[in-house]
Amino acid sequence: MAETYTGEFYCVKCKEKREATGDIVVNDKGTRMAKATCPVCSTNLNRILGRV
Repeated sequence: MAETYTGEFYCVKCKEKREATGDIVVNDKGTRMAKATCPVCSTNLNRILGRV
């Protein structure tokens, strides 16, 4: 089961902070990122959570 993150993301299209739930992924450098979708405009949202 994948880890999830629930919290604030910044939507660059709406230019506002949005509450969303997204999956946590690890990029090539080992940084954890939460990826979600904006509930208003359906844009992809990313939030950097830091290294493992």
